[in-house]
Amino acid sequence: MRYNPSMPLSVVILAAGQGKRMQSDLPKVLHPVAGRPMLSHVIDCARALEPAATHVVHGHGAEAVRSALADAPVGWVLQAEQLGTGHAVMQAAGQLPDDHLVLVLYGDVPLIRPDSLRPLLERAAQGALALLSVRLPDPAGYGRVLRDNTGRVYRVVEHKDATRKEQAVDECNTGLMAMPAAALKGWLGRLSNDNAQGEYYLTDLVAMAVKDGVPVEAVEAPTISEVMGVNDKLQLAEAETAFRRREAEALMRAGVTLIDPTRFDLRGRLSHGRDVELDVNVIIEGEVVLGDRVRIGPNVVLRDCTIGPDTQVHAHCVIEKSRVGGACSIGPFARLRPGNELSDGVHIGNFVELKNSRIGEGSKSNHLTYLGDADVGSRVNVGAGTVTCNYDGANKHRTTIGDRAFIGSGSMLVAPIEIGEGATIGAGSTLTKNAPPDKLTLERSKQLTLDGWKRPVKKT
Repeated sequence: MRYNPSMPLSVVILAAGQGKRMQSDLPKVLHPVAGRPMLSHVIDCARALEPAATHVVHGHGAEAVRSALADAPVGWVLQAEQLGTGHAVMQAAGQLPDDHLVLVLYGDVPLIRPDSLRPLLERAAQGALALLSVRLPDPAGYGRVLRDNTGRVYRVVEHKDATRKEQAVDECNTGLMAMPAAALKGWLGRLSNDNAQGEYYLTDLVAMAVKDGVPVEAVEAPTISEVMGVNDKLQLAEAETAFRRREAEALMRAGVTLIDPTRFDLRGRLSHGRDVELDVNVIIEGEVVLGDRVRIGPNVVLRDCTIGPDTQVHAHCVIEKSRVGGACSIGPFARLRPGNELSDGVHIGNFVELKNSRIGEGSKSNHLTYLGDADVGSRVNVGAGTVTCNYDGANKHRTTIGDRAFIGSGSMLVAPIEIGEGATIGAGSTLTKNAPPDKLTLERSKQLTLDGWKRPVKKT
């Protein structure tokens, strides 16, 4: 029997721990993996299973956790005292309908994938208690899954409560499990904290299920990394590395060329066309879309942006919250701040900064220029050192440059100002008034040479 997503499912995510080993004031589940809180990854995984409800049991730093994920489609359940995993699920038990399946996840296990959880739900739908296990080369610290001579699971024992023989078992419990809600609530009522930690262990449900004649099925996780728990900064870095490797492999299988997949950093979501190439140390943040045949040079940061086909972004550029058309050339050392719209065939060169500007087709600004709050037409040439002086100390003003205009080097365009179509602005001009179309406009003071002037010298 396959799990049917239309079956009622309630997900309980345990996220109440303080995380003392993180050595941080930030609640553990808010520490980021790939630029997002660990808990956010787990919520996304739960959503992919289309549950009827998702409940997050939170405790330490409760206000900060709720605030950071205020838009998440979850219900919040407070665990005022952290008395173990079983106690945490008890707090949500009243919100779990008896006819639902219940899936228990952990806010500090951020890399778990929906496909690895569906087998648990399939078995739980048949009435079993299903748990996710993993075989570890060094299982120290993990609860062990104990099987009888026939291979059936009969108990899960925590490491501190295990005998030396039991500690030699390499099949470990990840804590992730699924079961019918009615059975879960019955077992929760029988939990005891008579153990080395003095806590209510959710894993004790396994022995109860066996005693009640309920099948217990352990499903092995496909990979170790996706069930990796994060308890300190070292494990946080390991989770980041595992996520990066997993995403890099998926991108390469989908046809993206990564010059060195170990030096690629995905902190968001990347959509791409065909024959896309990324050089080393490219950082992807937020939602990024790359068209066909886009080439990204080394040491580039792309944040919430769209780049059209056949565009090349050269080394050391930062592009954020902007749309770049096709067949453009950006950089090296260019910065596109938020709010830019670049048409096809635009050239933005070295040490050029754009902010909240629209650049028309075929226009170019190749050197040392700032274009802020500007509307630039098509086939415009903006010379080196040009600045749109858009801020008067209180308000921002726009600069409009018509099609085919030529802006000479070193020009200061004091906004609000309009440069007409086909206008030419002489190099070194500071304009405070509109320039008419198809004419040369320049502003220069008289050049003087002072006889008898001497350069100052330092006093000895």
